[in-house]
Amino acid sequence: MNTSIRSVTLPALIAFALATGPALAQDAGPQLPTSTPPSTKDHAQKHADAVERRIADLHAQLKITDQQAKQWDAFSQTMRDNARKADQAFRERAQKLPTMSAPDAMKSYADLTETHADNMKKLASSFSDLYDVLSPQQKQLADQMYRHPGGHMGEPGKTARGSKGHAPASASSSAKP
Repeated sequence: MNTSIRSVTLPALIAFALATGPALAQDAGPQLPTSTPPSTKDHAQKHADAVERRIADLHAQLKITDQQAKQWDAFSQTMRDNARKADQAFRERAQKLPTMSAPDAMKSYADLTETHADNMKKLASSFSDLYDVLSPQQKQLADQMYRHPGGHMGEPGKTARGSKGHAPASASSSAKP
Protein backbone atom coordinates (compact mmCIF):
# COMPACT_ATOMS: atom_id res chain seq x y z
CA MET A 1 0.00 0.00 0.00
CA ASN A 2 2.77 2.48 0.92
CA THR A 3 4.78 2.05 -2.30
CA SER A 4 1.87 2.72 -4.61
CA ILE A 5 0.53 5.50 -2.43
CA ARG A 6 3.85 7.25 -2.59
CA SER A 7 3.98 6.79 -6.36
CA VAL A 8 0.70 8.67 -6.74
CA THR A 9 0.33 10.86 -3.67
CA LEU A 10 3.85 12.22 -3.38
CA PRO A 11 4.03 13.52 -6.97
CA ALA A 12 0.59 15.09 -6.56
CA LEU A 13 1.63 16.75 -3.33
CA ILE A 14 4.91 17.92 -4.84
CA ALA A 15 3.04 19.33 -7.81
CA PHE A 16 0.74 21.17 -5.43
CA ALA A 17 3.69 22.62 -3.53
CA LEU A 18 5.42 23.63 -6.75
CA ALA A 19 2.26 25.11 -8.21
CA THR A 20 1.44 27.23 -5.19
CA GLY A 21 5.01 28.24 -4.37
CA PRO A 22 5.55 30.52 -7.40
CA ALA A 23 2.10 32.06 -7.00
CA LEU A 24 2.88 32.99 -3.43
CA ALA A 25 6.39 34.14 -4.35
CA GLN A 26 4.96 36.76 -6.74
CA ASP A 27 3.59 38.67 -3.75
CA ALA A 28 6.56 40.89 -3.00
CA GLY A 29 4.89 42.47 0.01
CA PRO A 30 6.62 41.92 3.33
CA GLN A 31 3.47 40.70 5.07
CA LEU A 32 2.35 37.12 5.12
CA PRO A 33 -1.11 36.56 3.66
CA THR A 34 -3.81 36.82 6.30
CA SER A 35 -5.92 34.18 4.59
CA THR A 36 -5.32 31.27 2.30
CA PRO A 37 -5.02 32.30 -1.37
CA PRO A 38 -8.15 31.43 -3.40
CA SER A 39 -6.22 29.01 -5.65
CA THR A 40 -5.09 27.06 -2.58
CA LYS A 41 -8.64 26.98 -1.23
CA ASP A 42 -9.86 25.73 -4.60
CA HIS A 43 -7.21 23.02 -4.61
CA ALA A 44 -8.04 21.98 -1.05
CA GLN A 45 -11.74 21.74 -1.95
CA LYS A 46 -10.96 19.72 -5.07
CA HIS A 47 -8.80 17.41 -2.99
CA ALA A 48 -11.55 17.04 -0.37
CA ASP A 49 -14.05 16.28 -3.13
CA ALA A 50 -11.70 13.66 -4.58
CA VAL A 51 -11.34 12.04 -1.15
CA GLU A 52 -15.14 11.92 -0.81
CA ARG A 53 -15.46 10.31 -4.26
CA ARG A 54 -12.81 7.76 -3.29
CA ILE A 55 -14.63 6.98 -0.06
CA ALA A 56 -17.92 6.51 -1.95
CA ASP A 57 -16.21 4.30 -4.56
CA LEU A 58 -14.58 2.11 -1.93
CA HIS A 59 -17.84 1.81 0.00
CA ALA A 60 -19.65 0.67 -3.14
CA GLN A 61 -16.92 -1.67 -4.35
CA LEU A 62 -16.46 -3.35 -1.00
CA LYS A 63 -20.24 -3.48 -0.48
CA ILE A 64 -20.00 -2.30 3.12
CA THR A 65 -22.91 -3.53 5.24
CA ASP A 66 -24.71 -1.86 8.14
CA GLN A 67 -22.90 -4.24 10.52
CA GLN A 68 -19.56 -2.93 9.22
CA ALA A 69 -20.55 0.74 9.49
CA LYS A 70 -18.64 1.49 12.70
CA GLN A 71 -15.30 0.29 11.29
CA TRP A 72 -16.07 1.81 7.89
CA ASP A 73 -16.86 5.19 9.44
CA ALA A 74 -13.58 5.16 11.37
CA PHE A 75 -11.64 4.26 8.20
CA SER A 76 -13.33 6.93 6.07
CA GLN A 77 -12.82 9.56 8.78
CA THR A 78 -9.13 8.68 8.87
CA MET A 79 -9.01 9.26 5.11
CA ARG A 80 -10.62 12.69 5.56
CA ASP A 81 -8.36 13.62 8.48
CA ASN A 82 -5.25 12.56 6.56
CA ALA A 83 -6.27 14.63 3.56
CA ARG A 84 -6.80 17.70 5.73
CA LYS A 85 -3.44 17.23 7.47
CA ALA A 86 -1.63 16.80 4.18
CA ASP A 87 -3.29 19.85 2.64
CA GLN A 88 -2.44 21.94 5.69
CA ALA A 89 1.18 20.78 5.68
CA PHE A 90 1.55 21.62 1.99
CA ARG A 91 -0.11 25.01 2.39
CA GLU A 92 2.23 25.89 5.24
CA ARG A 93 5.26 24.77 3.26
CA ALA A 94 4.12 26.63 0.15
CA GLN A 95 3.74 29.85 2.13
CA LYS A 96 7.23 29.56 3.61
CA LEU A 97 9.04 28.10 0.59
CA PRO A 98 9.88 31.40 -1.17
CA THR A 99 12.02 32.50 1.78
CA MET A 100 13.52 29.14 2.73
CA SER A 101 17.16 28.29 2.35
CA ALA A 102 17.96 25.05 0.53
CA PRO A 103 18.57 23.12 3.77
CA ASP A 104 15.30 24.45 5.20
CA ALA A 105 13.45 23.43 2.03
CA MET A 106 14.90 19.93 2.27
CA LYS A 107 13.95 19.67 5.93
CA SER A 108 10.42 20.86 5.19
CA TYR A 109 10.15 18.20 2.49
CA ALA A 110 11.37 15.60 4.99
CA ASP A 111 8.69 16.82 7.38
CA LEU A 112 6.07 16.36 4.64
CA THR A 113 7.31 12.84 4.06
CA GLU A 114 7.10 12.12 7.77
CA THR A 115 3.54 13.47 7.87
CA HIS A 116 2.67 11.19 4.96
CA ALA A 117 4.20 8.18 6.73
CA ASP A 118 2.32 8.96 9.93
CA ASN A 119 -0.92 9.33 7.99
CA MET A 120 -0.35 6.00 6.27
CA LYS A 121 0.24 4.26 9.59
CA LYS A 122 -3.06 5.60 10.89
CA LEU A 123 -4.83 4.60 7.68
CA ALA A 124 -3.34 1.10 7.74
CA SER A 125 -4.46 0.65 11.34
CA SER A 126 -8.03 1.76 10.66
CA PHE A 127 -8.15 -0.36 7.51
CA SER A 128 -6.97 -3.36 9.50
CA ASP A 129 -9.90 -2.87 11.88
CA LEU A 130 -12.26 -2.70 8.91
CA TYR A 131 -10.66 -5.71 7.22
CA ASP A 132 -11.25 -7.78 10.37
CA VAL A 133 -15.02 -7.41 9.99
CA LEU A 134 -15.21 -7.97 6.22
CA SER A 135 -16.77 -11.13 4.83
CA PRO A 136 -14.48 -13.63 3.08
CA GLN A 137 -15.67 -12.32 -0.30
CA GLN A 138 -15.02 -8.72 0.70
CA LYS A 139 -11.57 -9.65 1.99
CA GLN A 140 -10.80 -11.38 -1.29
CA LEU A 141 -11.83 -8.26 -3.22
CA ALA A 142 -9.82 -6.00 -0.91
CA ASP A 143 -6.79 -8.26 -1.27
CA GLN A 144 -7.02 -8.03 -5.05
CA MET A 145 -7.45 -4.27 -4.98
CA TYR A 146 -4.44 -3.71 -2.73
CA ARG A 147 -2.08 -6.13 -4.44
CA HIS A 148 -1.95 -4.24 -7.69
CA PRO A 149 -0.19 -0.91 -7.34
CA GLY A 150 -1.40 1.74 -9.73
CA GLY A 151 -4.39 -0.36 -10.68
CA HIS A 152 -7.93 0.70 -10.14
CA MET A 153 -10.45 -0.89 -7.88
CA GLY A 154 -12.41 -3.41 -9.86
CA GLU A 155 -9.59 -3.83 -12.35
CA PRO A 156 -7.28 -6.32 -10.60
CA GLY A 157 -4.01 -6.85 -12.41
CA LYS A 158 -4.03 -3.53 -14.19
CA THR A 159 -0.83 -1.62 -13.59
CA ALA A 160 -0.21 2.11 -13.58
CA ARG A 161 0.60 1.96 -17.28
CA GLY A 162 -2.72 0.31 -18.03
CA SER A 163 -1.30 -3.02 -19.13
CA LYS A 164 -1.99 -6.31 -17.45
CA GLY A 165 0.73 -7.25 -15.05
CA HIS A 166 1.51 -8.89 -11.79
CA ALA A 167 2.71 -7.07 -8.75
CA PRO A 168 4.88 -8.75 -6.17
CA ALA A 169 2.98 -10.09 -3.18
CA SER A 170 4.55 -7.41 -1.01
CA ALA A 171 3.35 -4.63 -3.27
CA SER A 172 0.53 -2.49 -2.06
CA SER A 173 -2.40 -0.55 -3.37
CA SER A 174 -3.15 2.73 -4.98
CA ALA A 175 -2.75 5.96 -3.08
CA LYS A 176 -6.36 6.78 -2.80
CA PRO A 177 -7.27 5.06 0.46
